[in-house]
Amino acid sequence: MNTKVSIAGKTFKNPILTASGTFASGQEYAQFVNLNRLGGVITKGVANMAWEGNPSPRIAEVYGGMLNSVGLQNPGVDRFIKRDLPFLQNYDTRVIVNVCGKSVFDYLEVVERLNDQPVDMLEINISCPNVTQGGIAFGQAPKMAEHITKEIRRKSTHPIVMKLSPNVTDITEMAKAVEAAGADAVSLINTLTGMKIHVRSRTFALANKTGGLSGPAIHPVAVRMVYEASHAVEIPVIGMGGVMNAEDALELMLAGATAVAVGTVSFANPTAVTDIINDIRQFMVEEGIQDINEMIGAVHES
Repeated sequence: MNTKVSIAGKTFKNPILTASGTFASGQEYAQFVNLNRLGGVITKGVANMAWEGNPSPRIAEVYGGMLNSVGLQNPGVDRFIKRDLPFLQNYDTRVIVNVCGKSVFDYLEVVERLNDQPVDMLEINISCPNVTQGGIAFGQAPKMAEHITKEIRRKSTHPIVMKLSPNVTDITEMAKAVEAAGADAVSLINTLTGMKIHVRSRTFALANKTGGLSGPAIHPVAVRMVYEASHAVEIPVIGMGGVMNAEDALELMLAGATAVAVGTVSFANPTAVTDIINDIRQFMVEEGIQDINEMIGAVHES
């Protein structure tokens, strides 16, 4: 039975990854999860300097998931290299570093610092606001997405995965723009923008007013966008969004994802990622599937 998948020339032992922002670099979960069993770890976002993130409260539970406005709090790339990468090198799993920034210069600083580091790929979070363009996210305008992808592709020695925002009119235009600029893969979806208001106090649940909605409520949106993106580009797609179990992960693969990142469910069930790996293997046994790659894009009309 083969559970290996390949993205940009890198082989993953199975298609299950951790979603950025939900697993840090694995230290908090190592007591619950054998990181050696994962296809890969996508780290929390790393910037060129430490970010404090947004003020509290910045987490709120909602129907079908949660809102967060953490604001990409992170210790900065230097501390990440000194503290987190050595920890991850203790495990036999692929390491994908999520990179964030507020300008092209910010991104390129991190990319260049990581060029000689033991990482397998970079996931570029283009949902960050571009401070030179009035706060518009790089991932909300095809030309901006194409520009930053092209600049990062020129500087990076690692394969780059562009993480796409669902808060756009047409996800295929974004996917095609970053593919044309040299992206090795795309990942989607990032969180949807949402809001929660406490009725009795008449106050916002989050200090930032709005936050990113994640969890099972966004899963159907993720399936639709993964399907659309995978049919618009030739490069691999990493799917994510509301994956709670093996069936959700396999649904994204049927829609066209080569690999699947698991996020919010880990807050409720710390062993979710390995549970999903186990259940996918059991599904393959039950269905007589010899190669997990048979599932990629295999949906058909009934």
